[in-house]
Amino acid sequence: MKGIITAVLIGFVLFGLSLLTFSYQHATLIGLVAFLVTLWTNEAMPLGAVSILPILLFPSFSILDTNAVTANYSKSIIFLFLGGFMLAIAIEKTGLHKYFSAKLLSFFPKTSTGIIYALAVTSAFLSSVLSNTTITLMLMPIALFLSDNTRLKVRFLLATAYGASVGGILTPIGTPPNLILMGFLEDHHLPSLAFGEWMLLMLPVVILMLLIMPWILAQGVENENVEDINDSIPQLTGTQKRLYFIVAVLAFVLLTNTFFKQIFGFSLNEKLILLSFGLLMF
Repeated sequence: MKGIITAVLIGFVLFGLSLLTFSYQHATLIGLVAFLVTLWTNEAMPLGAVSILPILLFPSFSILDTNAVTANYSKSIIFLFLGGFMLAIAIEKTGLHKYFSAKLLSFFPKTSTGIIYALAVTSAFLSSVLSNTTITLMLMPIALFLSDNTRLKVRFLLATAYGASVGGILTPIGTPPNLILMGFLEDHHLPSLAFGEWMLLMLPVVILMLLIMPWILAQGVENENVEDINDSIPQLTGTQKRLYFIVAVLAFVLLTNTFFKQIFGFSLNEKLILLSFGLLMF
């Protein structure tokens, strides 16, 4: 923290001195460069995280727009995925996903049909933010050990896998093909979808699929007995509570940002929103 404060102070000092000779925009750029160079030098933040900061700072201070800055890194749409990826890694590293899965599983009846629905919904919910593969691998041990019945094990595993695929379409960052579509729309100057608009369009489809798919999987095993299940929900640690709060605020900002555009005619750049919250993980 001291290193970051030092970088901010150096940036402000050079900004003030530069105003004596340069224009406001040039002085701002000099201050930002001094801030970044100081962070690189004292390593108060990981070098990779500091290297991404220009994407946030230059548009925020009207030095360059987002597309102009990101063009020096990669396609701008990639940074929507990068922000979500950093958030997903934080959720996985802190174990917050285990809390979410236990919480969701506790809402369903402890019958074969109920567990199939629980696994499908849990997998879909988590896969809307985390990697489909990660979620499937995470829930696979749960699905395998919920019952000794081979027929039920197969249904439980399929519910987990199909649920992950269904959940992947719920958000733009749910799976890479969604970002390919977003990039195509952006490259061809076609109307793009905001985060909230995408979710509103996909939510009915996801709900419908989550009603039908588990029901089909449950056919023929409705009367199969399920062993006693330990559905205790783990207590959140201090780190998990902080991350929980960050995720909740991010969800609120992304959803309200969509309505801001419709009501007030302007909105925040969603790439910058996700990248900002992703950098908070550091």
